[in-house]
Amino acid sequence: MRNNNKIAVIGDKHSILSFKAVGVDVFPARNYFEAQDTLKKLARNYAVIFITEDIAQEIPEVLERYKKRTYPAVIPIPSAQGSAGFGMKGLSKDVEKAIGADILFNS
Repeated sequence: MRNNNKIAVIGDKHSILSFKAVGVDVFPARNYFEAQDTLKKLARNYAVIFITEDIAQEIPEVLERYKKRTYPAVIPIPSAQGSAGFGMKGLSKDVEKAIGADILFNS
């Protein structure tokens, strides 16, 4: 049974350690294979799963599968090395699909 209050984060140790201080469950992953396996296991018990962009961009087909479901919300976040823009590109694409125009980056 899913606990809708549970939040997890997947990524390299340096990027996710600070999340532990605010009560988020952290799951280190050294590569995208580990991240993919961890994500599949966590999807059954977590409502929100953050995943660092560097790993998220390596598993777009897996993220797309979860995007079609109500739970969990899988959200790419920047790693400790900074943002690769992957999360914002996905958000922009979703907004454009929903309303028919790019209102985020269309200047």
